[in-house]
Amino acid sequence: MSKAAIAAKEKLVDAFAEELKAAKAILIIDYLGLTVEEVTAMRKELRENDVKMKVIKNTYLRRAAAKAGIEGLDDAFVGPTAVVYTDNADDITEPARIVSKYEDNFEVLNIKGGMLEGKLTSKEEIKELAAIPGREGLLSMLVSVLQAPVRDFACVVKAVADSKDEAAE
Repeated sequence: MSKAAIAAKEKLVDAFAEELKAAKAILIIDYLGLTVEEVTAMRKELRENDVKMKVIKNTYLRRAAAKAGIEGLDDAFVGPTAVVYTDNADDITEPARIVSKYEDNFEVLNIKGGMLEGKLTSKEEIKELAAIPGREGLLSMLVSVLQAPVRDFACVVKAVADSKDEAAE
C-alpha cells in the first residue's frame, strides 16, 4: 500500500475520531438486509433530526474509537456496521428513538450497542431511552403541568359565577 493511501486512511480515521469525541450519543447498528430505499429513508429522517450515520470499515472504527478514547465497543465492531451519532446535547434520545423505530419496523436492523454521554449502553437501555419523549415533548408536558392549576382555578371561578347567575334568576 502506498504512503499516500495510508496517509489518506489515517486522515479519515483522525477525522472520524474527532466526530466521535464530540458525540453525545453513539449507536452501533447492523443494517444489512435493509433495502436502499429503507436506508435512504432512515438517513433522511436522521439528517432532519441533526443525527449522522456513517458506514466505515470496522478496522477504521476500532482505530477511531481508540483515538477518541472510547473503550468497550470493540465487540460491536463486527460484521456489517453503521455508526449513528449526534453531538446535539439538547436531545440525545433522538438517535435511539429513530433507530428503535426502524428496528421495530424492519426485523433485519439490529442495534448492537452504544454509548451515551461517555457511558457504555446496552441494547435494552437504548430501547428504554427511545421510549422517553424528546425535548419538545417533555417541554410540552411541563407546560401542561404548569397550566393545570390555573386552568382548574379558572374552571372553579366560572362555575361559581354561573351558579350565582342561576341563583339571581
